[in-house]
Amino acid sequence: MAMHAGAIVVREYGSPEVLTFEQVDLSEVAADEVRIRVLAAAVNHSDLEIRAGSWPIRRDPPFPYVPGLEAVGEVVATGAEVDSVGVGASVVTMMQGLGGVRAERDGGYAEYVTVAGDAVAPLPAEADPLAVAALGLAAVTAYEGLRRLGPVAGMRVVVTGASGGVGSAGIALALALDAAEVVGVVSRPERIEYVRSLGADGAVVADDDLGHALGRGRVDRVLDTVGGRLFRPCVASLRPGGGLAAVGTVGGADVELDAHALLQPVTITGYGSESLDGAALRAAMTTICTLLAAGELAVPEVTQLPLAEAARAHRLLEEHQVTGRIVLVPT
Repeated sequence: MAMHAGAIVVREYGSPEVLTFEQVDLSEVAADEVRIRVLAAAVNHSDLEIRAGSWPIRRDPPFPYVPGLEAVGEVVATGAEVDSVGVGASVVTMMQGLGGVRAERDGGYAEYVTVAGDAVAPLPAEADPLAVAALGLAAVTAYEGLRRLGPVAGMRVVVTGASGGVGSAGIALALALDAAEVVGVVSRPERIEYVRSLGADGAVVADDDLGHALGRGRVDRVLDTVGGRLFRPCVASLRPGGGLAAVGTVGGADVELDAHALLQPVTITGYGSESLDGAALRAAMTTICTLLAAGELAVPEVTQLPLAEAARAHRLLEEHQVTGRIVLVPT
C-alpha cells in the first residue's frame, strides 16, 4: 500500500502563493537509498529564484515540483546496499539533485525525503538539528569558498552580504579559523549591529564609498556572496597575494573589473554548490560540526516557521525582513 506524507508542492512558476502544502506519495526505498524523516529544512535564495521561474527547472515536465536544497533529519529506512548509515542515525543531505534546478528528487520542503545513501553526511548524536540546518548549505558554501583561497589565520577577511545566510556563516567560519580581522559588508545600516553580534570586527554599508571603506590593497581574503557592483571595489581592495572567492550573485551576475587589479599577484576564483558531492559534504560537515561542538562556530540568527508556512518564509526573504536563515520545521 502506498505511503503518503506532507510536502510543499509547486505546480506553476509564480509568487510565494504557488507554494502549497499537499499530501504526496512516497516511493519505495531503492537498494542504494535512504529515507529521512525531516526535522529541519533551511530556505535558500535559490529556492526563490526557482519558484519565480528566474532559474527554470531543467527536467521535463518541471511540475509538480517539491522545492528545497537541503534537509536535516533522522534515517528511518535504508536500502539493502547501504552500509554507511543505519536507521536512527542523524544526518544532513543537500544538493546532489535534491530539489534545485536539476530536481532529480523531491526537495527538502517535506516531511520525508529519499536520497542516495552516498548523498548524506552523518551528524554527531548530540548535534542540534536546528543549529545544523541554520548553518547547512550556507556554511558548506562559505567553507568551500574560503578553502579555495587558502588559510585565513592571521588575515584580514571581508565578507559581502554579511547578514545573509552564506555571509553570516562566512563570518563565523573565518573567525573560527583564526582570522585576525573580519569585516562584513551589508546593504542596510540597520544590519550593522547584527553583523557585529556575529563577532565581526567591523561592518560597512555597501554604498558608493565602499572602496574607500575597505581600503585599496588592504584586504587578504574576500568571500563575495553578492557580485554586482560590489565586485570591482572588492577586487581593488586585495593586497598582493590576496584572493577573492565568488560564491553568490544576489546583487547581479554582471560585474565590472579594473584590469589593472590583475597586474597584482591576486587570485579570483569561485565556488558553486552544484558541484557538491557526498565526499565533499562529509568533509565540510566534519569541520563544521567539530567547530560547532567546540563552541567556536557561531550559529546565525534563525527564524523558525512550520513547513506549511513556506509561502510566508519566501515572502519574508524576498522582502529582506529577516537576518540569518529561515528554517522550515515539519509539525
